[in-house]
Amino acid sequence: MSINIQNFITRIFIAVIGIPIIFTCIYYGNMIFSFMILMISILCVYEYFNMIKKYHTHNNISMIMTIFFVILLNCNKFININILFYIILIMFVLFSVEIINGIFTLSIVRITLSFFGIFFIPMTLMYLVYIRNLHFYGMKMTFFIVIVNWIVDTAAYIIGSLFGTHKLTKNISPGKTLEGSLTGCIFGILSSILLRTLFSMQQMLTINITIILGLTISIIGQFSDLAESIIKRDSNIKDSSNLIPGHGGVFDRFDSYIFVAPTIYYILKFYCNL
Repeated sequence: MSINIQNFITRIFIAVIGIPIIFTCIYYGNMIFSFMILMISILCVYEYFNMIKKYHTHNNISMIMTIFFVILLNCNKFININILFYIILIMFVLFSVEIINGIFTLSIVRITLSFFGIFFIPMTLMYLVYIRNLHFYGMKMTFFIVIVNWIVDTAAYIIGSLFGTHKLTKNISPGKTLEGSLTGCIFGILSSILLRTLFSMQQMLTINITIILGLTISIIGQFSDLAESIIKRDSNIKDSSNLIPGHGGVFDRFDSYIFVAPTIYYILKFYCNL
């Protein structure tokens, strides 16, 4: 296997432009970071509904409900009765649309897929905001997660492309290899240990917790990426969109955070007492 040089150069060019923007939003936090996650969530859901358009889901009303849901999530520190009420409202609206349409074939599939897009994608990505809002170490921890995740992704891509021979999941994501995945895990742990020192986080993170975080981001991040790949395979497409040259779509770039963000949040809450 080999690296597509042109694609790799494009990826680097986009990263040079995008990384300062993302880092600036993380640094300032508050409404700036929340707005960034809001836009990312909306774009991810939009691409998701385009990916599953063969199921004829209710895209327009689902996107409207997504926007309101993400705004609602930004107005609450954590899930509460208001959000639970909105979840019930989502299901009520989706069932109402099916009842009005009167076309019952695959209705449960449409409702389930629509609910997944409206609720699950924004809810999980919003954990990045919850992490950023953690007392004192929130900014550093958000940088930590984003940087480690990028290093894992880059290391797995380069080593997998150059030396990968054993497919990780041949039917789901043919480009991913076992060699690349293991390399990503190693770099994830090493980069976590390095960032712990660079960010002066020794009082917050023991070396054992740091290794656990690095390994968790590496494994769960790659798992999340494979989860999105299942959707793409079912839709018979390579990328969620072509919005980001060399990278695919926004969903392709932020899919790994779908399971990483909530997992790391709960590790920090229960094991680091943040």
